[in-house]
This record gives sequence, C-alpha cells and structure tokens, in this order.
Amino acid sequence: MKLRFFNARILSMEEGMEIAMGEVWTEDKRILYAGPSAAKQEICRKLQREDIEFNREIDCDGDLLMPGFKNAHTHSGMTALRSYADDLPLNEWLNEQIFPVEAKMTPEDIYELSRLAILEYLTSGVTAVFDMYLTPESIARSFEDMGMRCVQVRALNNFSQSLELMEEMYQKLNQPGSLNSYFLGFHAEYTCSRELLEQVASLAQKYQAPVFTHLAETEAEVEGCKERYGMTPLVFLDSIHMFDYGGGIYHGVHMTEEDLQIMKKRGLCIVTNPASNLKLASGIAPVTEYLKLGIPVAIGTDGPASNNCLDMFREMFLVTGLAKVREMVPFTLIPISCAAPLSSETASMACPALVLFTKKVKPIIITIQDKMVTMVSPLMVICPPARERLGTLTTEVNALVFAPKISNAIFCRK
Repeated sequence: MKLRFFNARILSMEEGMEIAMGEVWTEDKRILYAGPSAAKQEICRKLQREDIEFNREIDCDGDLLMPGFKNAHTHSGMTALRSYADDLPLNEWLNEQIFPVEAKMTPEDIYELSRLAILEYLTSGVTAVFDMYLTPESIARSFEDMGMRCVQVRALNNFSQSLELMEEMYQKLNQPGSLNSYFLGFHAEYTCSRELLEQVASLAQKYQAPVFTHLAETEAEVEGCKERYGMTPLVFLDSIHMFDYGGGIYHGVHMTEEDLQIMKKRGLCIVTNPASNLKLASGIAPVTEYLKLGIPVAIGTDGPASNNCLDMFREMFLVTGLAKVREMVPFTLIPISCAAPLSSETASMACPALVLFTKKVKPIIITIQDKMVTMVSPLMVICPPARERLGTLTTEVNALVFAPKISNAIFCRK
C-alpha cells in the first residue's frame, strides 16, 4: 500500500519542531519521504526511484500531520473498570476494589477490553502504547488484530502470574517484524516478596535487560518499604541490582535526592501519570527536577480505572500545569516530546503511524503498516460483553461512556 499525504502542515518533531507545509509518502511499513512539496519526479530522484504509483492520495487541506503519540504507561484491559471505584486512596482502591474484579477476568475478556481501549487511544492520536496487564498473549493478539503497536511489560507479583511465564513471554513475543514486543517488569516492590524481586533481578542479569515497575507512587508505599528494608523503594531495588541494565519507573512522585541520583546513574526513565496521581491523591511528580538532571521523562495515562480516560492531550496539559503549581512559577517550560521525529532523514523509518488533526469535528487518519483507519465521531463501539463473565460488580460499569469526547460510544451486547 502506497499512500501520499499532501497539502499538509507537517510537525516533524525534530529539534525546534517548526511546522511547515509539505507532504509525506508511505509504503507499507515505511515512511519514504517527509518534506516540502515538489514535482513527483524530483522527489523520486531523491529517493533513487524511477517512479511510484500511489494507491491513495489524500489532500490534508492544510491540516496538521505529525507522528502519533506514544502512551508510555497504561493498563488497556481496565476499560471495564472505568469509574468503578472512585474517591479512595491507592491501597484501598487497589486491594479492595480493583484486584477482586481482575481476578475474575479471562484472557478473552482482556482481549475485548483492550480492543475497546485501542479505539479510545486513536481519538487522541495515540499510535503505540507501553502496556502492563494480565494476559500477555491475548493482549498481543488484540493489538495485532487492530493494527497498533504495543510494548508489553510484565506485572509480576506475589499472587498472580509467574517468573517462568514472564521468561517464556519474553522469548515468545520479541519477534522481528511484529507489532508486539515484551519487556521484563513487576507490579511494585510492595506486591512482591524479596525472594521474587531477587529472581527478577537475576533474570534481568541473564538477559542483560531493562526492568520496569510502579515506584514511589504514594508516601505510604515509600514508608512501608523503609519499614521493611530500611531504604526507599529505589535504593532497595538498586541494592539487589534490579536496574544494572537500565529500565524505568512509573509515577515516581515521592523521590529523595538519593533516588534521583540513582536514576541518573542507572540511566532510568520516569513515566509520569498526572491524572491518575490526581484521582488517587498521590501527589505531583517532580518533573522539573527530573529534567534538570537529564533524566528522560515520558507521559502515560495509566489505566482507565485510575484516570478515567485515555486522552494524551489532557495528560500533556496536566504535566505542564501541575509542574507550574509544584514550582509556584507561571512560566515553567517542560520540553517533553511524546512522539518520535519525522523527517526526510527518516526515509525507511519502520511502521509509520501518522496522525492527521483536522479543523472538522473529529476525523483522525492513522496509517499503520498498510492499513488506513479513518475515525469520525460520533462513534458506536460494539464488543462482546465481558459483563456476564465478570459478574454483577461490573454490570453498570460496562454501560459507561468510554471517551468524554464521544458521547454515544457504548460497550454493549452483540
């Protein structure tokens, strides 16, 4: 499939990020050209091609064309739990409300619920996610079937999943040419025994692989770790060589100076989740401090149960707005990029995922591999019901609107 997007305002995400009129050519899984408009023969010469015949040419009518956003931390299968439990602190919300329902979920439930999340990701231009949830094979199948890229990370803990399964999935899902890949990880220090954490660290050593986890999300989590080990969660995990090959943390709200220096030393990244931290009253992450130290910062929505939506525009606004409140200065600037660069130098860039934001009510156009998805609102979503298998606890939840901008989107029976 060869596509040409022309008459577009292109935001390349290169240094400076200037918007310029031009066009983008794609062929199957690759971006061939991104740059100023010119005669077809002239561009072909740059590409060292005699000619190219497009399957479709799309007039962008002066609208913005840019790389898709990357949601750096989410739990896609939690769409059934949106607004299921509100106004609770993290520990109570997780252990008394969320975990009991998740225990009832089947792989097929999570397949369908992840597909629902993917539709919502597309409404704010998300084209790839870093997903942490329960059933890796059904999650991989849902993203493959929908044509979206997914990097999974394990949510290993004391009461579900296993180290053996994590290693099996690490070997099975990291295959060349797939939309899916898989990283080592665990849910959190407080849901794993020391023995299990040391086994994860050993696995990371074996594969020389990075590790990812929730960390320092609440004050109670940090104080609990100090009581158990006499150290903050990050200092403890570093002491058992968890991050010798890098990795990253989600949330990172309550960090000490020692924690920040370990992050810098180990080359760890931080994924901030502002809406989730607000809902659960966890606090505001020190994003400005991370950036001052050169620690890479990414943005994630967290799951729809703790957000309660999957909108990257809202997250970007909250990251910058909350940084101003935390620092108490109105001009805090946070240079965070949520998309990979797109330029003429990226000819041959794998798996294009482009977002077209229009002046009209909604349409987004995404190209992923050789697929073209056009979404226009309002949108009706039809999925098999997870409700019947999960029991009465989620009876009302599955009828909830899943995106604030799409008022008649529902999760309903066949």
